[in-house]
Amino acid sequence: MIVHVVQRGESLWQLAQRYRVPLERIVAANELSDPNRLAIGQAVVIPVPYRYHTVRAGETVWQIARAYGVTVEAIGQTNRLANPAFIYPGTPLVIPARIHTVRAGETLGQMAAAYQVSVQQIIEFNPIADPNAIAPGQRLIIPPAKPLIEVNAFTVDQGEKGAEQVREVGRHLTYAAPFAYTIRADGGLNAVNDVAIIQAAYAARVVPMMTVTNFTYQDPGSKLAQTILTDATLQTRLLENVIQVMRAKGYRALNVDFENVYPSDRERYNAFLRRAAARLHAEGYWLSTSLAPKISAEQKGLLYEAHDYPAHGRIADFVVLMTYEWGYRFGPPQAISPVNQIRRVLDYAVTVIPREKIMMGFQIYARDWVLPHVPGQEAETFSPKEALERAIRYGASIQYDVAAASPFYRYTDEQGRQHEVWFEDARSALAKFDLVKEYGLRGISYWVLGYPYPENWVLLEDHFRIRKRG
Repeated sequence: MIVHVVQRGESLWQLAQRYRVPLERIVAANELSDPNRLAIGQAVVIPVPYRYHTVRAGETVWQIARAYGVTVEAIGQTNRLANPAFIYPGTPLVIPARIHTVRAGETLGQMAAAYQVSVQQIIEFNPIADPNAIAPGQRLIIPPAKPLIEVNAFTVDQGEKGAEQVREVGRHLTYAAPFAYTIRADGGLNAVNDVAIIQAAYAARVVPMMTVTNFTYQDPGSKLAQTILTDATLQTRLLENVIQVMRAKGYRALNVDFENVYPSDRERYNAFLRRAAARLHAEGYWLSTSLAPKISAEQKGLLYEAHDYPAHGRIADFVVLMTYEWGYRFGPPQAISPVNQIRRVLDYAVTVIPREKIMMGFQIYARDWVLPHVPGQEAETFSPKEALERAIRYGASIQYDVAAASPFYRYTDEQGRQHEVWFEDARSALAKFDLVKEYGLRGISYWVLGYPYPENWVLLEDHFRIRKRG
């Protein structure tokens, strides 16, 4: 698939004609509410069997060809490269589709397995009336090869609402994590309504992951964490309560999200995680932790100092880097999960945590700030889909911050107030997917389900195979 940025005067019909794709497929891929209305600067996913690749510093055509499972010659011919040995960073290359000639007795299932794609993907890009009646000599388009990753998604909605969110995107997930059981000062847990969510996870072959945390929106949880971390008896009680819930409800993994831990409790937190890992592993469970987005070991601040990246990398089975919230709801308007900031975190993280243990955080919501911004004034939070519809409604032109890899726009509401909106679109999703590939990470962790973002999920499926442990 590729992404097209809408220019002034363009219509969806014109895009369908240009890319030779049925208009209905573009509408479905983007879940467009009104196909007759597009915003200038809107990023539209076009479901075609080829991709664009932007050359990175140090890359060769041979490396790119190998990554996509095509030949150097095919890339050279498609892009009319006079000399494939000379390509420059920033150059966009069209990655041509792979062509397979059917052999006698060969099935679509065998082809899909050989190319590490799904049968459905092959059917989508070829005129196949009957999957059981392909003929020897028939030439079929094979979608691009895709790396295997794991994907987690948190949900804050409980009960059936949270379960429905898991059902909607469950085929794209490895783990689903209801947020969250809050710990108590006596080692107990405040429960969540998670039974339906766990059932939905199992139905989609998704691992349900229990989450425990020390904070709420009313309390940063620093003192509560200290109470637990300084008392071995309370830790034992807490871990026993966690195991009891996991056994009773069918959880198979635990995420420990202790935030705002006092710097003086750093080693105590590490010791607690070692105890937790031993206890969980004895039961056959996985342990993960959530980490604040640090860019160095010396980074100061309550959010960062007690989060010991090397220790978590040794102790946990995997970690979730909370690489979002630069565009804080009470702060000034800016990109919420800017790629340039995420890269700084990853540059540090991969030096002290095994890459195969790192899940990069990705927020999937938008924010709208009233201008001029007043410190402490809360921005409105809503979905990327609503952000697009709002831009169309107010006739705003969408711009794109290249450094942050994030779209934004301004508009004036009915009361004459000016607003600034930062959100995620197809381009920003691809930029984050490229980071996962470039750094060789374990995968992606989404915060948080409940905000429609159709382009993300269709592009995720196009670029990755998702490991299923269920």
